Amino acid sequence: MLQKFRENWVRPALFFGNNPISLAGGAITTASGVTMIAYWLMEFFGRPNDNPYLGLIFFLLLPALFIAGLALIPVGVIVRRRKLQKAGQIPAEFPKIDFNDHIFRHGVDIVLAATIVNLLVVSVASYRGASYMDSPQFCGQSCHVMHPEYTAYKISAHSHVACVDCHIGSGAQAYFSAKVNGTKQLLEVTFDRYPTPIPSPVESLRPARYTCEGCHTPARFIGEKLLVKSAFADDEKNTETQSVVVLHLGGRDSLSHLTGIHGVHLGHIEYVATDPTRTSIPWVQKRNEDGSETVFTTLPAGSGVPQGERRVMDCIDCHNRAAHTFVTAEDALNRAMAEGAVSPDLPWIHKKSMELLKANYASEAEASVKIPAELVAFYRSEHPEVLAAKAALVKAAGDQLVVLYSQNVFPFMKVTWGTHPNHIGHMDYPGCFRCHDGNHAAKDGTSITQDCSACHNLLVVDEAKPKVLTDLGIQ
Repeated sequence: MLQKFRENWVRPALFFGNNPISLAGGAITTASGVTMIAYWLMEFFGRPNDNPYLGLIFFLLLPALFIAGLALIPVGVIVRRRKLQKAGQIPAEFPKIDFNDHIFRHGVDIVLAATIVNLLVVSVASYRGASYMDSPQFCGQSCHVMHPEYTAYKISAHSHVACVDCHIGSGAQAYFSAKVNGTKQLLEVTFDRYPTPIPSPVESLRPARYTCEGCHTPARFIGEKLLVKSAFADDEKNTETQSVVVLHLGGRDSLSHLTGIHGVHLGHIEYVATDPTRTSIPWVQKRNEDGSETVFTTLPAGSGVPQGERRVMDCIDCHNRAAHTFVTAEDALNRAMAEGAVSPDLPWIHKKSMELLKANYASEAEASVKIPAELVAFYRSEHPEVLAAKAALVKAAGDQLVVLYSQNVFPFMKVTWGTHPNHIGHMDYPGCFRCHDGNHAAKDGTSITQDCSACHNLLVVDEAKPKVLTDLGIQ
């Protein structure tokens, strides 16, 4: 058997393998393999490089070249065999292989060792490539189109959760579907056919029971939550007021009673949205505890179920921007001033900051230059004494305004303040009022409640230094 293997396989392979294509394939495989291994060792012993384009090279491009080089070897063998066969030059007996020749034996040892190394390299490269494509770095940084979403993701409460945990999930089918969708997106970017801004919500996102509920328990009783929001006026002193709200989050209590915002929505609720952002909801169906169903609609009687996207309500119907939140300019500035990042001690800073944040800029780079410069110019011309005494605060405010702008506005993707609505609450966007507007009525005349106290109690609304916070020991 060994003799037949040498004569019928090894000797012909060595004879036909002596051709430019196979030799080039071996060179490509060797070069890419050595480069990949060197990079892996550098990562293992040194500091990993977070440049996304290095990841594309070392985890995707070089492994592809490595495999392509291996594929060229048999291709060259086949091409040379056909060429010699057509010319009638295939020898009756291939050059003899002598294992008694120590040089030949060493050559065979090298080939066997190289084959083992190639298998290991392909295995590790495949694993590293798949892992890299599942990383937030690959999802958010390797493609400029994802810059807005990745920026919001990095500062969100879910920045420690990998993108694939929500957008792909586990299993071969989910992985295959994601890669097919990714290929489609790659073609859109290649041919400059991608949408601006990226459509929201993501229609292919898995249900919350496979994503949110992996960490959060929807039936847990949370109870009440105290919410304090600060706001600053457009006057010279940037007068600060605060609103204090008690949210009835509720849930399922120890007696299995469903209460509060979460509790009420734990039941089976379906709705139909007639617009892509799921803002217009004319039809809602609720399954009651006794198994009956009640339909609430804003349409005339007898209209039936309207045309549109029909969904079973879950977490992301309200928490629709949980990991990619873009806030309004007012909220961003008020939060920055409450935290002191933009000092309220600067006169007129709120009014001027709002003007600068909402101005039109051709790019983020232009905004990063103009916003600080115009803020300094404002104080130099209108309040030179402030600039002289508090130059550091003015500079810090300008830098922070650039940060706020760069976290929420991306001109090249046509994302600006308010582009992506956030359905939590109802102050900046319809949110809760998509259904709780008093217009969704059932056949018996009942309607979806619009009673404010069903979801929250307003303790204080826009009050300066509210006493309730002092009583609670909150500064």
